[in-house]
Amino acid sequence: MKSYTSKLALLCTAWLLSCAVQAHSLQNKLYDTGEPIPKPRVMTGFIEMQHARGVPEVPFIDEAGQTHSLKQHQGKLTLVNLWATWCVPCLREIPELQKLQQQYIDKNIAIVPISIDEEVKDVRPFLDQHGFSNYRTWLAPDKNIEQIIPANVVPATYVFDAKGNLVGFVRGYLDWTDKEVAPYLDKLIAKYAQ
Repeated sequence: MKSYTSKLALLCTAWLLSCAVQAHSLQNKLYDTGEPIPKPRVMTGFIEMQHARGVPEVPFIDEAGQTHSLKQHQGKLTLVNLWATWCVPCLREIPELQKLQQQYIDKNIAIVPISIDEEVKDVRPFLDQHGFSNYRTWLAPDKNIEQIIPANVVPATYVFDAKGNLVGFVRGYLDWTDKEVAPYLDKLIAKYAQ
């Protein structure tokens, strides 16, 4: 009986691991990204992946209930920033990302905030309360973002190339206003938004 239980536990673990890998599409290597761009100190936590990963198209909703997907930003370098109302470091990143959006308004980059809050009704009041009334976000209350990328750390920012392939990420807070971030982003745009 003990052998049967051990085998069953091992089988269940293997199945769960295979589901996790499939859910994140991280095994779907599409192309070698080449030599990584040298990182400034502020970008130490950013990982430029050795291979771009293809991801499935997943629908999100905005605050008005309209459906969106990352596909609408193809042709651009896309930064997907996961955040939540209960995330203290997110409060620091939101105004920084707002400034970055303004700074890059005419460049080949899209910055897409996605709230992973389960209670979507809490998102807009939270943003308004903290002075972010102009901040527009997509919502992923059912965690469908997990089909593309892990959503177990916030804030986290995932970077997609012009074809919607995952090419990099930073999990945790990043000071987006640091003077060395913009030149690095410009290099990422030049490399991946073609």
